[in-house]
Amino acid sequence: MTFDYRAQQIIGRCIRTLREQRRMTLDQLAHAAGITYQYLSGVETGKRNFTISVLDAIAGSLRASVPDLIARAYSGDGDDCEATLIAPQFLRPQVPLPPGLTIDQLAAALNQTQSIIHRINRTLRAETHKRLADFIQGNNFSGLVSNILTDSISDNSPYKHNSDQQYPDLIRLAPDTGERIGLEVKATINIGKGGESHNGHGGWHAIACYQMDAQGSIRFVHVMFAELNSHQHASPDWKYIGSKVDPRTGSRRTETYVTNLRGTTKLRDGSVYLDASIVKCKRWRQERPDGATPPSWSIFCSSTPAQ
Repeated sequence: MTFDYRAQQIIGRCIRTLREQRRMTLDQLAHAAGITYQYLSGVETGKRNFTISVLDAIAGSLRASVPDLIARAYSGDGDDCEATLIAPQFLRPQVPLPPGLTIDQLAAALNQTQSIIHRINRTLRAETHKRLADFIQGNNFSGLVSNILTDSISDNSPYKHNSDQQYPDLIRLAPDTGERIGLEVKATINIGKGGESHNGHGGWHAIACYQMDAQGSIRFVHVMFAELNSHQHASPDWKYIGSKVDPRTGSRRTETYVTNLRGTTKLRDGSVYLDASIVKCKRWRQERPDGATPPSWSIFCSSTPAQ
């Protein structure tokens, strides 16, 4: 009789996924479970068998029970048991946010967005063996992430939907004055990228940078907020780059503004979430009005040095 290694491969992949989601190294998990680094590596790759007592030690070190670990493994065939959460240690609560938006509300919206993309991918892979990104390419995928994040902020904060086609994406009415406070939301896979807009409006803007894993799920690694001057302002934060033709397809993109270096610096100052294990910003350029110094919350401030 030939031994079927499929079960230990399925469980091993789930152990690896949970370990990565808990931001634990192989060494850390092996030490916590009382086994060697080499043995744990073999378990994760499905090359080493394990006893129930070893599985119980590993599960406990991952803050899970054996039945829960096995259920998670088989519910997703072991590839990715649950959506990754943002790491709380990379939140920067000192950074100013749009009035009425809290750091906890933002964290909930980021986690909700990651969870939605994760669940869509699991369903697609189960039905088609393809990822969402295989159906929606490039800028369209980032646009989808932007829309889901916008909806998640609306679900978790006082900022509610305004329009899918007009600025801003979200609006909050100030309870004391009734003032309309707008928030425009964009997502991009390009870490450290500035803002992009069809109109170069002034007001609050959020840029959420993400990474995509092999299964097509996303993880936010850098989120920026800033109140930007419009392109018509005496000191604009936007520059007009026009409407360019894509040489590959011959199609013409819509009229576009991007943040100039001063506007991009404002956004980078407002890095409210920055995963220091991924984002390296020491060499990022910055530009400020003559004599201006970085605000106290900036990643460029000497009291909070860039990673």
